[in-house]
Amino acid sequence: MSDTLTLDLHSPTNCLCDFTYNFSWQHEGAELEPDAPVEGQQGSEYTYRDLVEHLRSGGDVHIKGSVASRLGSSLGVDLKYFGGSGKALDVGSIFVDGDVGTRMGISMVSGRIYISGSVAQPVGNVVEVVSDIDEYRCFRSITDILHNGMEADEFTNSRNSFTDKDVPCLVLADGVLRDTVGARCERDARVMVEGDVSLSTGILMKKGIVFVDGNAGMNTGTLLWGGTVVVRGSVDEFAGADMRAGNLIITGRSRGYMCANMRGGAVFTKREVKVIPPARQCQPTSDDLRLLVDVLDTNRMDAMGYRKYGIC
Repeated sequence: MSDTLTLDLHSPTNCLCDFTYNFSWQHEGAELEPDAPVEGQQGSEYTYRDLVEHLRSGGDVHIKGSVASRLGSSLGVDLKYFGGSGKALDVGSIFVDGDVGTRMGISMVSGRIYISGSVAQPVGNVVEVVSDIDEYRCFRSITDILHNGMEADEFTNSRNSFTDKDVPCLVLADGVLRDTVGARCERDARVMVEGDVSLSTGILMKKGIVFVDGNAGMNTGTLLWGGTVVVRGSVDEFAGADMRAGNLIITGRSRGYMCANMRGGAVFTKREVKVIPPARQCQPTSDDLRLLVDVLDTNRMDAMGYRKYGIC
């Protein structure tokens, strides 16, 4: 672990190595000030920005002690809000000598996270691979695997698999509950989740398909910029919120506030739902029916049973 920033913690802390600084554009620093010293550290005065900038420069961050939630949020993203490209960066790795709280690696696109202890669920856009470093567990971004393949890695759970042929396909059958599955995917690839997912599935996707053979949490398909998210179960509130493009297909039930602030794309549901204007029910086109037949591997009669919602 050369070029390592070492942080000693006497108590678990939220939002370490968080490239969004806890979505600072929403609270303007009221909840987390990037240039404030990290809470809970001892023997140093590192700021939250110091950790992020060190990772951006390719260095590693070694945390001695357990951490709380949102470790490595949007790890590896050159965020547009801070003047970046919105693309993935080559970044260093995070090491934690201890346990990690929920939502580790949400919307993560590159880098690796090494943990010596336990990891609470839901996790983020990550999957565990066989570690190349003794006494640590290793986690990679799902999106990184979709973009770059497995390289020399192997999954720790044999129920997960990845094939990289004409259309790369990642199967997640380990039963781990995840947020932000497929976040920022820009490749024509598939993710097949056998089970439920939590928050913001498909957030900021531009290409690819995420199939969920189960239920999904809040914000499913939020900020979708392309590609398709399919939920064969039910979804919670704010499905399709802030959509710009792409398709969200829901076979089961949905809760309130669907399509809030929607600006593009389409939502297809088996049941009639209430949506937030300006979104409204639209007439499906022949292209829509072909999409449903192809994606759902069904027949035209079944596809005609779906209702379409969008800006039309």
